[in-house]
Amino acid sequence: MTSTDQALPARPAGDYGTDAPWVPWVWLGFGALYLVIAVLTTLGHAPGGTVLTFLVLGLCFVAGGLLYVHSTKRGKFEVWAELLAGLGDPPPRSVLDIGCGRGAVAIAAALRFPDAEVTGVDLWRSVDQSGNDPSATEANARANGVADRLTLLTADMTDLPFPDGSFDLVTASLSIHNVKPAAARARAVTEAWRCLAPGGRLVIVDLPRIREYAVTLGELSGSPVRPRGIGWRMWWSGPWMRSQVLDVTKVS
Repeated sequence: MTSTDQALPARPAGDYGTDAPWVPWVWLGFGALYLVIAVLTTLGHAPGGTVLTFLVLGLCFVAGGLLYVHSTKRGKFEVWAELLAGLGDPPPRSVLDIGCGRGAVAIAAALRFPDAEVTGVDLWRSVDQSGNDPSATEANARANGVADRLTLLTADMTDLPFPDGSFDLVTASLSIHNVKPAAARARAVTEAWRCLAPGGRLVIVDLPRIREYAVTLGELSGSPVRPRGIGWRMWWSGPWMRSQVLDVTKVS
């Protein structure tokens, strides 16, 4: 079996919270504030240019907030569904998701590859994802019928508790950028590469710091590595905060 032959939903069943949950409220809050000011300046007979400025600012902030909400609630699921479906043969038999959160990618991988054992690791910080807790991930796994193939561990991605070459597929979605400083992020990427079996794939989706990871992976793999774009569905308020993907195969 290569992967499931069934049509899979872009978004697995369950509740996956919101990434960095305070961010969309900031965007939408400023948008609402500027729109209120635009209304008040109109009522106060302010110059048209002033009203237009506040109106445009308000609409831009609201649009940014809505883009963020779409990315966290729908866009990232669609992107990862396509990335996993495009991995090809042979399918992975062991998957590690680093910074798994409430299981969006880990569960999608378990559904896509029904013969695979999936492991998710996280430090379970709610500042990175709302309601981030192993019990929430377990509930999502049960809702999708994959709880028997998903193992959750509390672990630091800069010091993963696995032997070298333990996994055929290693994924990280919007997680490595939360590690500080840059040297620790490089260590996290190095650990992901260490845990990857020869012939396996490392797939990372992240924000602009992904260029750092590309440099580290280039040194580890011995070949240039470059991130590629994945479109507006993972624009976190706009193109200035867009996600990109690194997809690297570890040469046997």
